[in-house]
Amino acid sequence: MTHTCIHWFRKGLRLHDNPALKSALRDSKELYPVFILDPHLHDSTRVGINRWRFLIGSLKDLDCSLRKLNSRLFVVRGKPEEVLPELFDKWKVTKLTYEYDTEPYSLSRDQKVSALAKEHGVEVTYKISHTLYDIDRIIEENNGKAPLTYNRMQAVVKTLGAPKKPVPAPTLDDIKGNVKTPCSDKHEKYGIPALEELSRDTAALGEDLFPGGEQEALRRLDEQMKRTGWVCTFEKPQTSPNSLSPSTTVLSPYLTFGCLSARTFWWRLTEVYRGKKHSDPPVSLHGQLLWREFFYTASVGIPNFNKMEGNPVCTQVDWDTNPEYLAAWREARTGFPFIDAVMTQLRQEGWIHHLARHAVACFLTRGDLWISWEEGQKVFEELLLDGDWALNAGNWQWLSASTFFHQYFRVYSPVAFGKKTDKSGDYIKKYLPLLKKFPEQYIYEPWKAPRSIQQAAGCIVGKDYPHPVVQHEVISKKNIQRMKSAYAKRSADPNESPSKKQGVKRKATSVVDMLIKKVRRKSL
Repeated sequence: MTHTCIHWFRKGLRLHDNPALKSALRDSKELYPVFILDPHLHDSTRVGINRWRFLIGSLKDLDCSLRKLNSRLFVVRGKPEEVLPELFDKWKVTKLTYEYDTEPYSLSRDQKVSALAKEHGVEVTYKISHTLYDIDRIIEENNGKAPLTYNRMQAVVKTLGAPKKPVPAPTLDDIKGNVKTPCSDKHEKYGIPALEELSRDTAALGEDLFPGGEQEALRRLDEQMKRTGWVCTFEKPQTSPNSLSPSTTVLSPYLTFGCLSARTFWWRLTEVYRGKKHSDPPVSLHGQLLWREFFYTASVGIPNFNKMEGNPVCTQVDWDTNPEYLAAWREARTGFPFIDAVMTQLRQEGWIHHLARHAVACFLTRGDLWISWEEGQKVFEELLLDGDWALNAGNWQWLSASTFFHQYFRVYSPVAFGKKTDKSGDYIKKYLPLLKKFPEQYIYEPWKAPRSIQQAAGCIVGKDYPHPVVQHEVISKKNIQRMKSAYAKRSADPNESPSKKQGVKRKATSVVDMLIKKVRRKSL
C-alpha cells in the first residue's frame, strides 16, 4: 500500500540518521514534512532569544535540505492533538511517522496523538534515534530500574553491545520521483516564522556564535574529528571553564535539537579511535555521550525526575526562598566577578563550559545562596542552547549534591576556582568590561581593592558594581552543615532501603567530618 504520510519533526531536525523519515519515504506517494510550534514547548516566557534563534536557524536549514529533495517543511502552530487531526482530514493522511521522545510531556502527547490517529484510520510508526540505545531496553536489562551510577550504566550497556549504526540521509535517488510533496501558494501559511514573531528580545541579540541546523552540525563535527590527537586525548575535567574560546566541542546544542545524531557522533569517534591510544569513559568523548544516555535513562526510570518532592532518589533539602538572591544570580550581579561573568556569557551566548555550569550551580544551591536547584533548572532551560530536559534536571541534582553525587563538602570557591585556569582574569574582563581596569590581584575580589585603585579603575564597588551578596568563607561552612543535616535525616528515613540508608549514613558521619576539615583548608 502507498500512503499519504506526515513525517512529524520534533527534536530530530535532520535528514541523516532519521529512520522514521526513511520509513515515511519507503511506502508513501505523498509526504508532508511537518514541524509544530507547540505552545507547551515553544512558550515565549520559557524560551530565551538564543534558543529561538537556534530553532529558527535549524528549521530554515531543514527546509533547505528538504527542498533539495523536491520537498519542503510545513510549520504549523497549535497543540499537536488539535492541529494534527485537522491535517489528517485536510491532506487525506494515512500514515504518521516520528522519532521517539522519552520526556514525560512528549510521551503523554504522543499517546493522545496516536489515539486520535487511530480514530482517523492513520497508521503510526515511530523509531528510536535521539538516543544511542532504546532507553526502555536499558532499564529492562537492569532488572526494571534505572541504573543510579555511571559504572552500573556502563556495565548494562556493555551487555547490549555497540549502539546501532546510523542510517544515511535520503537522496534524490532514494525517492526517484515516487514520493511527492504537494506545494502550492495555498501552503504559504505554513512558512517558517521570523524571529521577531516569536520573541520581543531581538534587540538584545549578540553575534550568532552557534548557528542552528544540520549542515552546521555536520561541519562542526567534521572540523572536530580532524583534530585526531585532541579527540584521542580529550578528558573533560582537563578542559578550561573560562577560556576565551570554547575548550570543548560545543556540539551539545546540535544533539539537543537533533541537528546531529548521537549515533553518528559515536561512530565517527569510533573511527578516529580505531588503532590509536585514546582516553576512556567517563572522561572521553564517548564517555560524554554515555553521560547523556545515563541521564536520559534516569529521567525515564525515576518518577518526578525534574522535581525534588516525589523524586525517590533525591535528597529532600530545606532550601530557602530568597527572590533577591535568585535575581542577583540570574542577572549576574552577585558581586563575585567569576560567577557574574559566567552568567553574563550564558545570557549573551546561550552556552557556557560544563565546569562553569558546575561553579554557578554550586554557588546557587549548596555552596552559597541555598536556593533550590529547581530554580536554577528553570533559568538554564530558558537560556541554554543545550537546555535538554533530562540532562538539565540530572545535572542540577548532581551539582546540588541531591542525587548521583554526594560529596557535598566539596564546594566550588567563587574566587579560587576561576583563578586556576585564568589568573589574570581575561575572561572576567571580556564579559564584565566594567572591571577590566582592575589589577590582576583584585579582578576576582574587587571589593578588596583600596578606594584609590577602584577610582583609577573607574568602578566603585557598591556603586558601579555590587558588593558580594554573601561572605563565601562563612556561608559555605554553614551550608555544609545544613547539607549534612539533610543527609542525616535521609539516613534516618524508615522508607529508605537498608543498603541506601547505610551508604548515606556513612557519608554523613565520620568520613564527612574528616573531609570537611580538609575542604576548609583547601577550597575548590
